Amino acid sequence: MLKQINGLHHVTSLASGARTNNQFFTNTLGLRRVKKTVNFDAPDVYHLYYGDEMGTPGTVMTYFPFPGARRGRPGAGEVGTTAFAVPRDALPWWEERLSGRGIEGLARSQRLGEERLLFKGPDGDGFALVARDDDRAPWAAEDVPADVAIRGFHSVDMRLDPRGAAASAELLGFMGYQKDDSADTVTRFRVAGGNAAQVVDITEVDAAPAGQGAGSVHHIAFSVDDRAAQLEVRKALIDTGYDVTPVIDRDYFWAIYFRSPGGVLFEVATNEPGFDRDEDAAHLGEALKLPRQHAHLRDTLEKVLEPIPD
Repeated sequence: MLKQINGLHHVTSLASGARTNNQFFTNTLGLRRVKKTVNFDAPDVYHLYYGDEMGTPGTVMTYFPFPGARRGRPGAGEVGTTAFAVPRDALPWWEERLSGRGIEGLARSQRLGEERLLFKGPDGDGFALVARDDDRAPWAAEDVPADVAIRGFHSVDMRLDPRGAAASAELLGFMGYQKDDSADTVTRFRVAGGNAAQVVDITEVDAAPAGQGAGSVHHIAFSVDDRAAQLEVRKALIDTGYDVTPVIDRDYFWAIYFRSPGGVLFEVATNEPGFDRDEDAAHLGEALKLPRQHAHLRDTLEKVLEPIPD
């Protein structure tokens, strides 16, 4: 069993427009945009990162906004809900705020003893706010008081068919997660001793395979401290039979990727070097930052990328 995994590092999804996506996360949800860069493989598409003040692993939601992308089709083999943690008495405040802004899919629910507020993102993305005790410091957004603000991730919920659910549960166990609780079709796994984003849920579903598009989660990333720990994880996964990519430099972390048995793309990302490697902490996410291989495209990209506020 691996002992290097700390919990979630980030979650990356697809969107249909940069401006709407940026407005939703920075204005409606009150997160900080900690990086404005581009997709390594498609530099005419942004890669936007939102999180706490420094983009601490376990707080960062990231997006590839492909202009005009069609919505994804919900189904098996995907992350159906990304859940954020908020203080225990914050849900009424958020319910009023989201309702007043016309956010769709608002519904109160309970899961495994926790109160949740479900809602949809601009592209039908599945989100939840989970009320719990959480001592992480929030980003000081202008109109979201600190006593109700989002603290970071609570969990992700993978929707998997029975075979994928069983195999993914075994994989999570190998990665250091332990079964924490279960009810009906939901099984909860938790990794001990890591960051505060320690939970992965598996919901067993009888559904056709999901179709990826705007509003879909592209991949989920798990945190390790550094490159040495990442190499240990990579070797162990390969030795177990997984097809794992070489280590890839993503500027703000190093990454490896592999496909989980249920179909969800997993990444293992380092906590180093962080989002302040090329920007002062006071100005994270303001300027367009380009990977070295795309720096020569700056003039063109600044013309074709959808303008979003600094």
